[in-house]
Amino acid sequence: MTQPSDLVTRFEAERGRLRSVAYRMLGSLSEAEDAVQEGWLRLQRAESGDVRNLSGWLTTVVGRICLDMLRARTARREDPLEDGAAETHVPDPVVRPADPVHEAELADSVGLALLVVLDTLAPAERLAFVLHDMFAVPFEELAPIVERTPAATRQMASRARRRVQGSTVPPGASLARQREVVDAWLAATRVGDFEALLELLDPDVLLRVDAGGGTASGLLRGSLAVAKQAAFYGKLAQAAYPAFVGDGLGIVQAPRGQVVAVLAFTFQGGKIVGVDIIADPPRLAALDIRWPQEANDAQAVPDPNDRA
Repeated sequence: MTQPSDLVTRFEAERGRLRSVAYRMLGSLSEAEDAVQEGWLRLQRAESGDVRNLSGWLTTVVGRICLDMLRARTARREDPLEDGAAETHVPDPVVRPADPVHEAELADSVGLALLVVLDTLAPAERLAFVLHDMFAVPFEELAPIVERTPAATRQMASRARRRVQGSTVPPGASLARQREVVDAWLAATRVGDFEALLELLDPDVLLRVDAGGGTASGLLRGSLAVAKQAAFYGKLAQAAYPAFVGDGLGIVQAPRGQVVAVLAFTFQGGKIVGVDIIADPPRLAALDIRWPQEANDAQAVPDPNDRA
């Protein structure tokens, strides 16, 4: 029988990978932590001495937990809202200051654009795609989780793969170009420069705003509409700074180090084709983004209206 202290050590060695699995499955940092913790509780209750492949066993268990959570979430979304209005949900981003230390972490990051597409998949499709394509779990091991044959599970993952490839935009700008665009966006929004914003946006750009229930959440499409809104609201947000959001450059609004909004950009051909904004105070508080004041001082874009 595995001793408790040894079991803790072995589980902690798997925690980071399990968190990555759960985050890609759920698109929520807090729910991913909950799924991993539930995996630990189930491991404690299991006859762990009989588990030959602990890594595979934990992946399967956490996968099942995430599948149940996704199915429960889908059922809730199917319930009609009281006012009949549709909600816009932007998945949780991983946010870090835009500095060389955090740049090295981008290789293992996932962009919000991908998470948004994954949210459109059926729970079983999402599990099959994430675990097979991202974590190389064989279809023979996935089939019992989704209650399909290996062949049917393979087809399910293939359908999900086509959806993802058809909906996501391949990386369209280097980090250097992303930084140029983000800096230009900040400079233009600070002074409400509508024409400068138009130059940065693809004509079919899509803006998603998740500001929480009962607020101005929603979708906005087209460069004219997006530039108009950015030019108007940008004047109200002086404390905005470049940041790594997911797998690329974005923006945080953090007056006095308090994060009040996060913007993630999707780039193609050097232009912005997608803007995802989270401005829901409870969600931002739950993300517990650590944004040091010194990061603001180092990254602030000078206000052209300021005089020396």
